[in-house]
Amino acid sequence: MTLTQLSYMITIAETGSLNKAAEQLYVSQPSLTNAIKELEKELGVTLLNRSGRGVTLTNDGVDFLYQAKEIYSQYENLMHKYGKGGSLKKKFAVSTQHYSFATKAFVDMAQNYDLSEYEFAIKETKTREVIDDVSTLKSEIGVLYLSEFNRKAMTRILNNANLVFHHLVDCKPYVYLWKEHPLAKEKSVNLKQLAPYPCLTFDQGDNSTLYYAEEIFTTGESSQTIRANDRATMLNLMVGVNGYTLCSGIICEELNGSDYVAVPFVDESQGEDITMEIGYITHKNMTLSRIGEEYIASMKQYLENA
Repeated sequence: MTLTQLSYMITIAETGSLNKAAEQLYVSQPSLTNAIKELEKELGVTLLNRSGRGVTLTNDGVDFLYQAKEIYSQYENLMHKYGKGGSLKKKFAVSTQHYSFATKAFVDMAQNYDLSEYEFAIKETKTREVIDDVSTLKSEIGVLYLSEFNRKAMTRILNNANLVFHHLVDCKPYVYLWKEHPLAKEKSVNLKQLAPYPCLTFDQGDNSTLYYAEEIFTTGESSQTIRANDRATMLNLMVGVNGYTLCSGIICEELNGSDYVAVPFVDESQGEDITMEIGYITHKNMTLSRIGEEYIASMKQYLENA
């Protein structure tokens, strides 16, 4: 086993493609493929699932990648200290569903660091990508939610990906609206009142399951639905078409602005049992970095004061 092979595996996991990894590493794909096959032969395990759509890590591959990143990180640290012209930056990344509080906590945490010495990244993305990023160690932490509707399926998905869910906060559902929406001043809103207006949802991809939806599931689906890919577009649609979305009610005005309101949602068919459990996910075999611990503390502090 060589450091080159470790570097190859890390790059393949990050790109999800032998072609892209070969381009990034400036090696031919046959050379890259042979190096990984030799590594698998030496270890006696299969590290990659290969298909026409690209490559994914096997369970053994995920475990190996965790160890490989640790070893390669130690090598990079040595090169940074003893090599010529070393410029290693410490890295920290978060993948999250579209929660403004997660971004706000990231900003608050990052302000404590000299960003010329660190490489920070936060990505608001689809639920599947949040899971994949943490599973392949692209991100140290992922932020998402569970409910009675998706809990069983999501728990199975997380277990299969060697991920652990950690509780942050329980929330009742709210309807998020533009402040000039006809329902914005109501004390609470139900499905019947929402029926004339389009429901806004974050796009999870054509082949996604309902369990990946970021909006808490209700038994009554809207006859009008508009999908959006980002938070800014969602906010614009609330103004432009009087759309609404179902959310946790934890809204950061500093990022979203003060032109929107969260009104308690009431679903008479389910009584008071609708709850969103927001939390974060980590890899089973990974110990949180100091920066990761500070980010989680920043989220908890924001949620306590929200």
